[in-house]
Amino acid sequence: MAKAIMVQGTASNAGKSLIAAALCRIFKQDGYRVAPFKSQNMALNSFITADGLEMGRAQVVQAEAAGIPPDVRMNPILLKPTSDVGSQVILNGIATGNRTAREYWGDKKALIPVVQQAYESLAAEYDIIVIEGAGSPAEINLKADDIVNMGMAKLADAPVLLVGDIDRGGVFASLYGTVKLMEPDEQERIRALVINKFRGDAEILRPGLNMLEELTGKPVAGVVPYAKLDIDDEDSLSERLEHTGGPALLDFAVVRLPRLSNFTDFAALSRIPGVGVRYVENPKQLEGADLILLPGTKNTMGDLKWLRESGMEAQILKLHAAGTVVFGVCGGYQMMGQRISDPENSEGGGEMRGMGLLPTETVFRADKTTVQARGCIGKIEGVLSALSGTETTGYEIHMGDTKLLSGAKPLQLLWRGDKQVEDGCQAGNAYGTYLHGVFDDAAVASHLIEALAAHKGVTLDAEACDAASYKEKQYDKLADIVRKALDMELVYRILEGRA
Repeated sequence: MAKAIMVQGTASNAGKSLIAAALCRIFKQDGYRVAPFKSQNMALNSFITADGLEMGRAQVVQAEAAGIPPDVRMNPILLKPTSDVGSQVILNGIATGNRTAREYWGDKKALIPVVQQAYESLAAEYDIIVIEGAGSPAEINLKADDIVNMGMAKLADAPVLLVGDIDRGGVFASLYGTVKLMEPDEQERIRALVINKFRGDAEILRPGLNMLEELTGKPVAGVVPYAKLDIDDEDSLSERLEHTGGPALLDFAVVRLPRLSNFTDFAALSRIPGVGVRYVENPKQLEGADLILLPGTKNTMGDLKWLRESGMEAQILKLHAAGTVVFGVCGGYQMMGQRISDPENSEGGGEMRGMGLLPTETVFRADKTTVQARGCIGKIEGVLSALSGTETTGYEIHMGDTKLLSGAKPLQLLWRGDKQVEDGCQAGNAYGTYLHGVFDDAAVASHLIEALAAHKGVTLDAEACDAASYKEKQYDKLADIVRKALDMELVYRILEGRA
């Protein structure tokens, strides 16, 4: 059975996911078979495994850092918010319907066997399990029947590293307060503290670190510096979403929908020199864009209504009529059609007029499509005609079926295993696809950039990089930073039950 170590935080976005990913990489580098685990995740940025199951992006990143394929056992419960008070509940990679927060918390105790089975199955196959908590363990209103923080630590008999974010301020109070709000046995599980995202000379912190250790009785395992890393994020607090642009030869505007999902679809484009990718949420910010990207969403009809009421739809249609290319992925693709209907009440029911950019109609179904796929873009027209014949890979996550209307052209042919299907649509300078991760392919990104640069009359010599090798370099960089910052001898003693 694997040894376990758990990373908890004083708040959301304290850096738990990246510290856990760093430990996965470090343990891998040190010769161990290591796997990540998070019992319950809440995120709209998800991933589909090779066997067609859905899991949170953070555990995908951690699995990649550990050098192993993503496995849904690493994240047995995924909550995807559909509204301010409800979420789609995904158990062991399969959607089981929508529940309000009150309904979910009322049933949470029944999910303990689901968590336990997934964890024990993983622990039987690896040397080390790096467990990530969620939010803060000091959310005392949620401690009853907890399955993701101290409840999970007890289930796995795991020692805990508690991470605090100094970049937000108040890190000493948040670490001290979190420890002191724990029950005595929970305090005992916290074996060390970690200060994350520090800018400057860590020696300046020394008096505060000494006092913190005295007050809590816990050693500070290290001070991790703030670092610019290009590693996939998974939640709405991502700094990536705050990027509003700067000087660039090509300007890409991603519409920041209220229930935006899988925004990492565009990360590969932002890595290309000369290309600026910015996230926009008002009509004026769309001006000057060479490409408008409509991303995925957990509530297509709700976010289309927002586009309409905010004036974003009118501006997109105006710019498209003047020649701007519009490209939609998943929910963004659905919005671009003529009509969307929801006869099975998947998103609240009813019908809506689409944006009218593509000759398609979408009907939502209760069944969810979750599959990895590969394809080839057909002969297409318009500004992006250079993409014709380019091979693609990615994954699909969607509730709707989209039908091409008479005379409409699909964007590409996809292979879902041995089954071939048409995907997406293209009409003039409007394009759409269900395939997430389509721009991760260097050939797709390069041809897209070449086509848009030629259309604008600018020259870009830069090429898109291979996504897999780029990620490997980022994980090694992360591991190097964290290994130097943490007392790894102490971490190993904690892991082995000697501290």
